[in-house]
Amino acid sequence: MSRTEKNIEDLVREIKTLQQTTIQQKISQRLREFSSFGDASDAELFQELCFCLLTANFNAERAIKIQKVINRGFLTLDEMQLAKKLKSLGYRFPNTRAHYIVLARKFYPHLRQIIFSFSDSFELREWLVKNIKGFGYKEASHFMRNIGFTDVAIIDFHIIDLLVRYSVIKKPKRLSKAIYFEIEEKLREIGKRCEMNLAELDLYLWYLKTQKLLK
Repeated sequence: MSRTEKNIEDLVREIKTLQQTTIQQKISQRLREFSSFGDASDAELFQELCFCLLTANFNAERAIKIQKVINRGFLTLDEMQLAKKLKSLGYRFPNTRAHYIVLARKFYPHLRQIIFSFSDSFELREWLVKNIKGFGYKEASHFMRNIGFTDVAIIDFHIIDLLVRYSVIKKPKRLSKAIYFEIEEKLREIGKRCEMNLAELDLYLWYLKTQKLLK
């Protein structure tokens, strides 16, 4: 067995051990919440899209709190009002993200139709990266996972650090599209060994790294 193979086996063992704890029920519940977005309205989908825009280079827990406070304001506040609100809530990039959110509103009235018109989730992700200002592959994958897609990976510094810790990958100097897809394939392989999809795997990996279960 190669060193990399052994490292992957060690990580798989850790994940399978977690599956035998109470966290398994919590993760299953969270996945059911994600899948329920299949019936979500355009407004609900847009608010989740805004949440994923907020998480770029920002704390996810704080972004969740901000999302709950602003709620439909993502749809109704003008750019200046939204920036002011984000700033008052301690958001790190109020002006930039307010601008991105207002730009994304042009897709709001037909967002559900757009999302579910794609038969291929990878084509949908490419569309999101191309058309939603502020979305890279991580943010697009995050949004897709949170609305019920299960076959794309959310690769952020938490996941990278965990994979580096287990020597599954070497820490990349930058996360280019090619490197993102390479790491995603590694995660897909780990998922197969754990008999779980990428959405479920992400929650286990996040918990391993942070001891928290967010979204």
